Amino acid sequence: MILFYGSKICIDCRNTLAILKARKLEDQFRFIDMTANTDNMKAFLTLRDREAAFAPAREGENGRSFIGIPAFVKEGGKVTLDLDEALGWLGQPPVREEEIVEK
Repeated sequence: MILFYGSKICIDCRNTLAILKARKLEDQFRFIDMTANTDNMKAFLTLRDREAAFAPAREGENGRSFIGIPAFVKEGGKVTLDLDEALGWLGQPPVREEEIVEK
């Protein structure tokens, strides 16, 4: 199972949830809403503080930092902020433009 850290107040996370539902992949991902409670927030912040994949989020990219969600953690610990990469772990094709429901 792939852990999916995100928030329902994040447009990219809502789009990810919609894509997973449309592709019937919801059972392959465990959504952890980092804004739902402090335990979820602590788990996400611990991951964000320690994992190299979050370096651009922590340090800023193009002069601005960002949260780093959606974020995906594969069994075994590999982390990515790229939905296409996470889908690839399951042999799925990349997201198509028409799959994005909120712009």
